[in-house]
Amino acid sequence: MSSPQYLQKLFGMDGQTAVVIGATGVLGGALADGLAQAGAHVVVAGRSQERGAARVEAIQSLGGSAEFIAVEADQRQSLQALLASTLASRGQVEMLVNCAGVNSAVPYEQIADEDFHRVIDTNLLATHLGCQIFAPQMATQEQGGAILNIGSVTAHLPLSRVYAYSASKAAVVNLTKNVAREYGTKKVRVNALCPGFFPAEQNRKILDKERVDNIMRGTPMQRFGEPEELIGATLLLLSRTAGSFITGADYYVDGGFTGMRF
Repeated sequence: MSSPQYLQKLFGMDGQTAVVIGATGVLGGALADGLAQAGAHVVVAGRSQERGAARVEAIQSLGGSAEFIAVEADQRQSLQALLASTLASRGQVEMLVNCAGVNSAVPYEQIADEDFHRVIDTNLLATHLGCQIFAPQMATQEQGGAILNIGSVTAHLPLSRVYAYSASKAAVVNLTKNVAREYGTKKVRVNALCPGFFPAEQNRKILDKERVDNIMRGTPMQRFGEPEELIGATLLLLSRTAGSFITGADYYVDGGFTGMRF
């Protein structure tokens, strides 16, 4: 077997469907691109029609297959409609990425109740609903499926000005492990990908010079991550071959940041 054939066997996703909730954002968009290049048909799911259309166009320009479906990630009926639309067009769904995320970058004493709930609803409730709605469908499929939730290094480490975000991501990691246990014998694998510091919409406001210097001091690789550097781990965790015995894991892609602190 040649190298390309072997890699295709391990990581190829030809004929499979991946729903990426939050694919209209920076990190979710990169994951959608990677899954499409691996052969999957990608459902770009998000709020923004404009961003969704641009992501679909970008994927198609590289020879990939994609479509946009609008979704409110923290609304049960909207997610149920997303699943129904995907099944109507594709027949089944092999992969789900829960990547919707927001932050509230204010001092702890100033976090308003509405901001706290907004972060929890977008980061945690949406992930819970995605798992609860998609996992039972995957369990009915002959080859099951895989779910990837997006955690964060902040799930385990106290960092200033990301209090609600950190709490939500800690809960995402815990939820991932519980759902993985629930579906361990039902052909559905559930893992969490925990990025380190990747500049995106939700954290640019707090990346001032002092904060950047502190991050770099704790990151052995001495740089931020690029969104594309999350694709390899994503393919591993979602691949039905390469990742076949991986479930309930929280997998860190952080330039060594957590390794300096655990």
